[in-house]
Amino acid sequence: MKEIGHWINGKHVPGTSGRFADVFNPATGEVQARVALASKAELDSATADAARAQVKWGATNPQRRARVIMKFVDLLNRDMDKLAEVLSSEHGKTIPDAKGDIQRGLEVMEFCIGAPHLLKGEFTDSAGPGIDMYSMRQPIGVAAGITPFNFPAMIPMWKMGPALACGNAFILKPSERDPSVPMMLAELMQEAGLPDGVLQVINGDKDAVDAILDNPEIAGIGFVGSTPIAEYIYGRGCANGKRVQCFGGAKNHMIIMPDADLDQAADALIGAGYGAAGERCMAISVAVPVGDETADRLIEKLIPRIEALKVGPYTGGNDVDYGPVVTAAAKANILKLVETGIAQGAKLVVDGRNFNLQGYEDGFFVGPHLFDHVTTDMDIYRKEIFGPVLSTVRAKTYEEAIGYAMDHEYGNGIALYTRDGDTARDFAHRINVGMIGINVPIPVPLAYHTFGGWKKSSFGDLNQHGPDAFRFYTRTKTITSRWPSGIKEGASLNFKQME
Repeated sequence: MKEIGHWINGKHVPGTSGRFADVFNPATGEVQARVALASKAELDSATADAARAQVKWGATNPQRRARVIMKFVDLLNRDMDKLAEVLSSEHGKTIPDAKGDIQRGLEVMEFCIGAPHLLKGEFTDSAGPGIDMYSMRQPIGVAAGITPFNFPAMIPMWKMGPALACGNAFILKPSERDPSVPMMLAELMQEAGLPDGVLQVINGDKDAVDAILDNPEIAGIGFVGSTPIAEYIYGRGCANGKRVQCFGGAKNHMIIMPDADLDQAADALIGAGYGAAGERCMAISVAVPVGDETADRLIEKLIPRIEALKVGPYTGGNDVDYGPVVTAAAKANILKLVETGIAQGAKLVVDGRNFNLQGYEDGFFVGPHLFDHVTTDMDIYRKEIFGPVLSTVRAKTYEEAIGYAMDHEYGNGIALYTRDGDTARDFAHRINVGMIGINVPIPVPLAYHTFGGWKKSSFGDLNQHGPDAFRFYTRTKTITSRWPSGIKEGASLNFKQME
């Protein structure tokens, strides 16, 4: 059986801890590989090597670092099909969805090619008599990324791209559920010219995470995952004096106004609610139609669309709309929440509990579900399900609808479907959610803007990618410079003022 180790100092190395995790094919339920789980000693050793490699990499001028990123982008495009195939085999998402995963990461890498401009400091000439002031951005040293299973290409690139472009070394701890693509990304970075040791990929579980949090040479940590883990990493990392950004769970709403194009809204809900089997932090999992007439018409349009969804393995080609969820445990948790929703009084309009795919009976497939008459005290409304389950919460008014979203503990993304500009403008200004779509179902910003939620969806002051990433992975140093020109002022004990 295939064994996946670590990527250390520019080559594949086997794990030495003696601990492994199974890597499944979600479509068949079969174990297809074993991945090594790093010990603290392995993590610490790789980090020490990274710290040594960072000194020379950090001293390399930004334009030359950007050329490595540029070459990496070319190689990524070259190997897109191969990467997508491996990604789908371990995660379960369709090939087109896997390519979207890779493409969104690639766009951030393209943005990082502009590092020389983004790293420029500021300058003030003659801030005082003979005095100039200027600032520079310098790398923080060694940074680490702890990334999730649901985007095994995109999120690692969101983290490592800006970190490397800024001159840092980077420790990547990807999900142990689908580790192969992150290892392939490391191979491509080496082929692009990245020096050995600057990027280390350490596979592991909580032991590796704790080692990252406690290692004194790691200055900054980025994380994407569930909110409880985000809170844990943020608290422990900050307590150890590290710079930390953590992105957690979500419960994204779509508000549908009575004037909305309901066919457009229904199509948007299908893609945003059921794409990737709902395993997206930006998935729409709550539809909020305003008014019973709007709700009835929306449900009427959703039912045939949902019932027509084709669920199957990624090998099914373009005929498959979404694939299995990542593990048997994930499937069991989704179905348990569906049962809880029924028990708590929600109306299950489309029932996917008995979905079965001939020839793939052991796969982790979950049929599509649609609930109506969901209330805000129900578990299926409060919790992030991370599966193909859409809940409909009916609102009497616009104010009631936005109140649902504003009162929820998560604030990652939200969408509004309407034809009215005044409503859209009011919504954008008032809503306490980080990423907003106006007639856009999944409002993920492009690479040159920043990605981040509010409330319990995000911990830390800076967002992912865009200009915020370059702020996160650098420290600003400000210099006040004066060259004596023969003027003698004498000693002064007063606080100096610039004149």
